[in-house]
Amino acid sequence: MKVFITGASGYIGNSLCREISLKFPEWKIFGTDLKPPQSQIANENFNFSILNIVNREEVVRTIQSFQPDSIVHLASILNPPPGMSEEIQRSIDVDGTKNVLDSAIQAKTEQVIITSSGAAYGYHRDNPDWLRESDPIRGHHAFAYSIHKKEVESLMEDYKKSNPQLKQLILRPGTVLGKTVNNLITDLFKKPVVMGISGSQSPFVFIWDEDVIQIILKGIQEKKEGIYNLAGDGALSLKEIADYLGKTYLPLPAGLVSTSLAILHKLRLSQYGPDQIDFLRYRPVLLNEKLKSEFGYTPKYTSKEAFFEFLNAKGMKIHAN
Repeated sequence: MKVFITGASGYIGNSLCREISLKFPEWKIFGTDLKPPQSQIANENFNFSILNIVNREEVVRTIQSFQPDSIVHLASILNPPPGMSEEIQRSIDVDGTKNVLDSAIQAKTEQVIITSSGAAYGYHRDNPDWLRESDPIRGHHAFAYSIHKKEVESLMEDYKKSNPQLKQLILRPGTVLGKTVNNLITDLFKKPVVMGISGSQSPFVFIWDEDVIQIILKGIQEKKEGIYNLAGDGALSLKEIADYLGKTYLPLPAGLVSTSLAILHKLRLSQYGPDQIDFLRYRPVLLNEKLKSEFGYTPKYTSKEAFFEFLNAKGMKIHAN
């Protein structure tokens, strides 16, 4: 088995490379990213190369040379560094994906696995209480990441029609938690007060990082295809999260939050504008039934259990709810 992995120095990418090397040391792995991984992998069948997926010629040449059976495309911009324009983000997220797909077709790769996101559904008032894979993906105009994931999935649909021989496995994770994960969501847990939007429960679905790794591995082994939500059973509201953290939950009127964000954004004191309150107000809540029944994988942890595991790993006390 030959597996090509983009974003191999990222949190999930590096963990995936390490897990493959431990479980399947005979597999040949070629990892790429803009910088080397922080932790090295001692396996003679693992190779790493610096690669910018925006550089089309380099991507084509590298993948063509390796001739992978499967490509796991993880490279994406979730938290852009200060000053990175949306144009640059899109060139990485969307154009970079196109380069990978074209290279896969030229190399006659059998399967490509893409990590999309629950954000692809968008943050909308009329989202169903529980989103299924058959529900429309609409993105959200205030979030480049959300819009780009929608564009990537639209691109994948086009390629599926024109190149049906390339198996596609598209994974839409909810919020990923793990022992060492730090992201915009986990930052909310560190605040002295957990703030929400009045009238919105803001439910969160969580998936443990090890579950994500095992799902990708199963996808490679069994050459899976299709689209799947990745989430543990159930969801936690912001009020429940605050209670388990032993912190005050402060729901604020949407108008007040919107006005405050508008002022702070204008003063360059916040990267978020008034439209981005929808991120908390209309959370996409992912149903995982298809993952369990069709893909054949039941996450190790429910959303609640994943949250508790995260708190335990951080040495944070879990308060009775």
